[in-house]
Amino acid sequence: MTDRLARLPGVQGLRARRSALRLRLRRWWQQRQTATDHLDLTQRNVYVLPTRAGLMLCVTLVALLIGSINYQLNLGYLLTFLLAGCTAMALFVSHGNLRGLGVTLRQVDEVYAGSASTVHIELTNTAKRPRFSVALHTYGSPQAHVVDVDAQAIHSVSLAVPWPARGEHALPLIVLESRFPMGAFRVWTVWRPRTSQLVYPRPEPQAPALPLGEARAGQGGTSTAQDWSEFDGVRPYRSGDPLKALLWKKFAKSNELVSRDGQASRQRQLWLDWARCGNLDPEARLSRLTAWTLQADKLGLPYGLRLPGRELQPGQGAAHRVACLKALALW
Repeated sequence: MTDRLARLPGVQGLRARRSALRLRLRRWWQQRQTATDHLDLTQRNVYVLPTRAGLMLCVTLVALLIGSINYQLNLGYLLTFLLAGCTAMALFVSHGNLRGLGVTLRQVDEVYAGSASTVHIELTNTAKRPRFSVALHTYGSPQAHVVDVDAQAIHSVSLAVPWPARGEHALPLIVLESRFPMGAFRVWTVWRPRTSQLVYPRPEPQAPALPLGEARAGQGGTSTAQDWSEFDGVRPYRSGDPLKALLWKKFAKSNELVSRDGQASRQRQLWLDWARCGNLDPEARLSRLTAWTLQADKLGLPYGLRLPGRELQPGQGAAHRVACLKALALW
């Protein structure tokens, strides 16, 4: 009978409207949170409500009080008011356990679509008392990191945040909460970091070899080579090659000793071109270009990137790799 009622069009429409209203209220509430990379917890942004155990404790106290009044039990009064005093003190201690902490966002690691990034957070305790059982988790996540912060100390916490799609995304809300010491009250605050997360496209798992190099301006002719390493500044090792010309990264990866060919690199340029990714959809092309970027960077080759409407000139190094990955993420 319940399943039949749930399948009625009117009931389904009511549930959909209720879910949409809840989503709009949540977005409105999240936008009201001030975006900052450092938050000091004060009485203005730390909230407290009783837990289920706390509500049951309140019901028990009321029952004890009614029973003591009805039967005129002096020991019942003593027990009731003793437990009520302990509960009131627990409320004060619970709120003070979180109030006064400082929360700072220190670093957000690089991440590719389909994986999780690590958000590094610091908890600063300037008080002369420790803070116990402080839990941190992203909003809506059931998994939390519970830590103790020593007196006048800084404690680092790392949270894993999954990212299903590429692009620039705002970090999720982070919740700090504590139920110390009795578990009767939940004291919490919500923190909205200002730093955004740049998610790179997911690299193609088994990407083809790097494309053929292109002749530089003024270098006529086309190459018939079938392997990029034959002309893009890399050739097999020859006796007498200087040590500084060896590609040690490629040797560590494939145990193949190769050298940089200065003459070949002056004649050819490696371009990671959108048009040379084959007949793929846009997201698959971005994945292939990401894989090629990582391959070229690992081999220490200078490379350029061509996207529809944007072109990055050939370069190498960590800064060039980040610039190319950023262009791919935001395209």
